[in-house]
Amino acid sequence: MDLGEGKLFKIMTKTIHIIDVESGNLQSLSNAIKRIDPNYIIKFIHNEQDFIDNDSQIEKLIFPGVGNFGHFVKQLNERKLINHLKSYIKQDRPLMGICVGLQSIFHESEESPNIKGLGLLLDNDDDDDDDDEKKLKLYKFDNDDEKFKIRGIKKSVPHIGWNNIHDIIINGKQTTTKSLYGLNKIDKYYFVHSYAAIIKNNNDEIIENKFIKDLSSKGWDLAISQYGSEKFISAISKNNLFATQFHPEKSGIVGLKIIKNFLNGEKNPTPTPTPTPTPTPNNLAQGVDSSSTLDVETTLTGLTRRIIACLDVRTNDDGDLVVTKGDQYNVREQLSSSSTNESAEEGSSQVRNLGKPVELATKYYNQGADEITFLNITSFRNSPLKDLPMLQVLKKAAETIFVPLTVGGGIKDLYDPETGKTVPAVDVAHLYFQSGADKISIGSDAVTIAENYYANNGEITGLSSIETISSKFGNQAVVISVDPKRKYIKDPTTETTTMQTIKITDPSQYGPNGEQYCYYQVTSQGGRKIHELGALELCLACEKLGAGEILLNSIDHDGSNKGFNLQLLQQIKSQVSIPVIASSGAGNPQHFQQVFEMDCGIDAALGAGLFHRGEYTVNQVKKYLQQEAKMDVRLDEDLEL
Repeated sequence: MDLGEGKLFKIMTKTIHIIDVESGNLQSLSNAIKRIDPNYIIKFIHNEQDFIDNDSQIEKLIFPGVGNFGHFVKQLNERKLINHLKSYIKQDRPLMGICVGLQSIFHESEESPNIKGLGLLLDNDDDDDDDDEKKLKLYKFDNDDEKFKIRGIKKSVPHIGWNNIHDIIINGKQTTTKSLYGLNKIDKYYFVHSYAAIIKNNNDEIIENKFIKDLSSKGWDLAISQYGSEKFISAISKNNLFATQFHPEKSGIVGLKIIKNFLNGEKNPTPTPTPTPTPTPNNLAQGVDSSSTLDVETTLTGLTRRIIACLDVRTNDDGDLVVTKGDQYNVREQLSSSSTNESAEEGSSQVRNLGKPVELATKYYNQGADEITFLNITSFRNSPLKDLPMLQVLKKAAETIFVPLTVGGGIKDLYDPETGKTVPAVDVAHLYFQSGADKISIGSDAVTIAENYYANNGEITGLSSIETISSKFGNQAVVISVDPKRKYIKDPTTETTTMQTIKITDPSQYGPNGEQYCYYQVTSQGGRKIHELGALELCLACEKLGAGEILLNSIDHDGSNKGFNLQLLQQIKSQVSIPVIASSGAGNPQHFQQVFEMDCGIDAALGAGLFHRGEYTVNQVKKYLQQEAKMDVRLDEDLEL
């Protein structure tokens, strides 16, 4: 009996230690570990003294990071953790690095040229071989990838989305009979980064083979992934050190399995056998030929087609947080014909309530959503920052959702009535990251920032919210939400405008006076305020200032169910180098197919109303894309941890 109780006590008190240098993914990582086993106790190590105090008790150490390489390594130095980490690894004690946690073991990164990483890939700390140093540097992905130039487009950087493992190399040899902590070539993992350990570009096999040979000779096992023409290290391991470039805590069940294997010390579990493609009946009302196979495309990027579920969140008239949706930002129920104009003006109709944010988000995660986006579309009460409602939504959602979470609305300098001080936007963003967000979306504030940018002749001050947040957390963490509306132009050769115009190709979209040209005029404050600024001009400015992704809405198509605004998407995507998410207008799976078939290469598509109304599930859309359109999507249904 005593022995049994002792065993139980040991199980109940097993502890995982995590390095905490204010990385944004700590909450998500903690939730992932608790999902794997709720009996784990998580302790954070913030500085040298914490490491010293806990050193003898550390059995498993996780080393996560997000954002800028230089900021991350500076934090390690300021907290005097570098030497302790090196000593821990030299003792061959178990350590798992995630994202920048992997990058920091390299010597340096092009992202921060004057900052040195841990430099663990060479055998000797004092090895000054210039060739080796050059090889071990992290480089930015190439926008001008040859694969894309042939198509007349640019490759999006950052690399954001779901990618797979191209090769697994153990003991210097490619293998399909062994795995690396459960990594599997058929599974999809979530990546979000601009810099990587690139070992091949433009089909240079010599560099690739030499790089692999050199690392293998020093005892490193590797997983290799590919983005366009470029191959890069997506995971690396030596003895008890294991690090991933992707985020396993945000890679659904397959990612949680990777963390579980590390915690259990299962370095080379038997890989899951590759399934034979078989016909899968489609349960869509439209019907799909069940004789079709799962022989799908390989995308130009290597990424899957990314489907995002969006939830517009606001307070209703009773003060409760609800998910809502409307036509062109009108989120109130239609008044009955008996209602008076006066009552309509008083806003007597109720805010449309489609459900509770966390419950709906969890539902879409279980349906296979690749990302979840929460947009705060109303001004919440003037409350202390610690009580902001969306923080609580994120905390609860992150407990059960293990794909990326984006939150938008109110990410700017905020006045805190509790302290009487203005809190910088970067600190507001940090609160959201701490609560479980992976990316933040900036809307109205981005318009002001872009207007100031052009007013000051393109001056980059480093002071805007876009710049401060991206410099700390990386540009991949900053999404710009753009809400443009069509402004008609009769003749761009005679009408004065500095905005780039589009010739309208669909006669049904001509203006009220037969106008055949337009540009997309930016709005803010939920579409209520119109600015003399074009959507393209806004996106170009925000990209230069450090934004990493564009969420491109269309007020003209919002709530229409008639499909995405393809002309607007074409204009923006063809001229920016960062990923673009298509939003507004999706009414059926065919609309997603249309947007992904565009030549410009849209990176992701967002759905809201069709999911909220129950017309389609996320998985139904993805199965349609896979079976009917032969597009590559991530499907992890029926998987168990």
